[in-house]
Amino acid sequence: MAFKRSSSSGILPWLGLAFILLLADQFTKVLIVGAYHLGDSTYVTSFFNVVRVHNSGAAFSFLAEASGWQRWFFVGIGVAATGFILWMLKAHAGQKLFSFAMACILSGAIGNVLDRLLHGYVIDFLDFHWHGWHFPAFNVADSAISIGAACMILDELLRVRRSKS
Repeated sequence: MAFKRSSSSGILPWLGLAFILLLADQFTKVLIVGAYHLGDSTYVTSFFNVVRVHNSGAAFSFLAEASGWQRWFFVGIGVAATGFILWMLKAHAGQKLFSFAMACILSGAIGNVLDRLLHGYVIDFLDFHWHGWHFPAFNVADSAISIGAACMILDELLRVRRSKS
């Protein structure tokens, strides 16, 4: 007797990946909070430092200077994104690159929502710079979201290319 694999079991590997990335994000943030005070920095290379920065805004500190409402606004966006991503994963679990992208974005969204709920801000610590140019500090969750977004774009480009063949 053959068993048909249900669509919900198809998302389990992707949820597992998201969970592993979420653990990595939260673990690194615990290490930073335990070892650094706000504003502390460690020189690693000529282009990279480890720092402790608190971001009450979104990407590139967007709305960081707002009066506090942005915390709940970004929590709401993160919760809505989580629901949407779970729905997309269930509907497209067999599409590997797309599901990988969704799992990465899911882990990042949850990681940053947890920070906002627990601390009121996101803990950032990866600080890249080069000859006077300085990229805003970020974290593992932000990296997962960026990798997921890049993979989603790649997946769409490959899909369009296949449809033209």
